Amino acid sequence: MKYRNQTTISEFLLLGLTDDPAPQSLIFSLFLSMYLVTILGNLLIMLAIYSDSQIHTSMYFFLSNLSFNDICLSTTTVPKMLVNIQSQDESMSYKGCLSFCFVLVFTILENFLLAGMAFDRYVAICHPLRYTAIMNPCLYVSLLQFSLLINTMDAFLHTQLVLRLSFCTDLEIPHFFCELAEVIELACSDTLINNILVFVAACVFAGFPLSGMIFSYIHVVSSVLRMPSSEGKHKAFSTCGSHLSVVFLFYGTSFGVYISSAITDSPRKTVVASVMYSVVTQMLNPFIYSLSNRDMEEALRKLIGRIAFPP
Repeated sequence: MKYRNQTTISEFLLLGLTDDPAPQSLIFSLFLSMYLVTILGNLLIMLAIYSDSQIHTSMYFFLSNLSFNDICLSTTTVPKMLVNIQSQDESMSYKGCLSFCFVLVFTILENFLLAGMAFDRYVAICHPLRYTAIMNPCLYVSLLQFSLLINTMDAFLHTQLVLRLSFCTDLEIPHFFCELAEVIELACSDTLINNILVFVAACVFAGFPLSGMIFSYIHVVSSVLRMPSSEGKHKAFSTCGSHLSVVFLFYGTSFGVYISSAITDSPRKTVVASVMYSVVTQMLNPFIYSLSNRDMEEALRKLIGRIAFPP
């Protein structure tokens, strides 16, 4: 195959959902609406938590940062896609394609935030008398800072390794944004180190948080089943329901992307699957927390009341 050094590459081609120009306006309107709902919904969650001092706890600290992370993740991918749809231009500059490092940072951070929320529920239900002592601001702020640091270092390392690659003349990416695995697949030079790092990073940054969540909820379920009253069991499970829904949505759609890419030869189907975890999940998170969490529902009601009827 003919290839060029990466210094001569000016752009990649993002295939998107379809080449047919007819439904482009509908797709643009759909994704613009989803993006605006994502921004508005997550902003409301953040403002509601900030304005209600009664829920200034570790659980809602993680939730507010999850909402902020969802805004950042959507903003990293969707606006460029909207520009491409509107201009009917599928190109993405070489430097612009390196924005996958931000997608990595925010995706990995989502894993750690979900794991932090699971640990919080574990401490609250299994060790309620020690909850305040364990889940103190110093701990959960340090956890967030540490997660962000190692995420950034991992994304920087991936970016540096991609910069050393040479690429073939076929530069089509079957996504609406540049994804690390797809960029590596287009390379004509040796990608062994890149693939090893991707595998190790996936095991560490997805496997460890997921294992921590499974461990936490095994103990949570065990503790809840030992509770004598049905009311106590219902209350305990209700505090975990919204978080479990988000976990299943995030990991379910993520696994769906890689399963679909493995079993189908159609790049368009892979794009549809990637939309689920990179756009739909971030849009649905605020609805899940506002509809199934009483504290969050009450905080949102107070916020909307203050906005609609200011003193």
